[in-house]
Amino acid sequence: MKENNRFKNSLIMLIVTIAVLFVLNRVLDDYKLRILNLCGIYITLGLSMNLINGFTGLFSLGHAGFMAIGAYTVAILTMPVHMKEMNFFMKPIVPFLANIEWSFFPALMMGGILAGLFGFLIGAPVLRLTDDYLAIATLGFAEIIRVVFTNTQSITNGALGLKGIPASTNVWWSWGVAIITVLFMVFLMEGSYGKAFNAIREDEIAAQSMGINLFTHKVMSFTFGSFLAGIGGGLLAALLGTIDPNMFRIVLTFNILLIVVLGGLGSIKGSVVSAILVTIAMEALRFLDESINLGFVELKGIAGMRMVVFSLILMGVVIFRREGLLKEN
Repeated sequence: MKENNRFKNSLIMLIVTIAVLFVLNRVLDDYKLRILNLCGIYITLGLSMNLINGFTGLFSLGHAGFMAIGAYTVAILTMPVHMKEMNFFMKPIVPFLANIEWSFFPALMMGGILAGLFGFLIGAPVLRLTDDYLAIATLGFAEIIRVVFTNTQSITNGALGLKGIPASTNVWWSWGVAIITVLFMVFLMEGSYGKAFNAIREDEIAAQSMGINLFTHKVMSFTFGSFLAGIGGGLLAALLGTIDPNMFRIVLTFNILLIVVLGGLGSIKGSVVSAILVTIAMEALRFLDESINLGFVELKGIAGMRMVVFSLILMGVVIFRREGLLKEN
């Protein structure tokens, strides 16, 4: 009976969400629609990091690297041939990529698969590390990916980045993927694999004594999270229309980590709500970076003040409510 009520509530919530998205897609202007799209993308990214950091208890900081893999894969595979010629004017693109032009869905899947593959290859050696050592190793791999993309001129166009990426991401793509990700996370965490992930997070020794293969489940969690990060990166590239390696620095990982921590480690609902609030707040607080005229005095803006405010909020949550604002019981 309880399961039936839960299914009905979830179905009603899904229908209401789709109805709200349909209305917002018609009434919002382009700027607000972009923010709405970003909310959906950051839901996917927040849940992907929460799967690794929150549900499995691994301290990973490599998300920006996997997003870069997904973003560049989608950009290169969907970009028209003439646009590739315009972008790669310093050095021609490698021949086997020059005439490729895929539709958005297979390119997005390929971005996720490649990110997941790199997550598997990276996770296999480094997931034997723990805590701070794992964080440093994954951060290092993310930086390696960014540097490689900066220096592979004939594949990624190097530091010049890619422009003219087809604007395929819309409300239905960003939020459709977000909804599928939420459903995937719910079914995953209610199954045996989810219970194993939680057991590893709580006590690795006890989990191992119960017969759980720590290495296998850690690599599985890391691979799933990397795949979703690649999907999110691909959606972001197709929304912005232009990317470059500098987009995928540690600051991007910090933004996603902020969503995870504020929503609560191991909380699906918290990641969803936090992703929406943080994305909207980041746009609403842009005035902190600019000069403010109060009439009798003008306060000069300080570049980066938004991130200072968010850092203070994060510190407050960590100190006074370590379980997050919306931690599930």
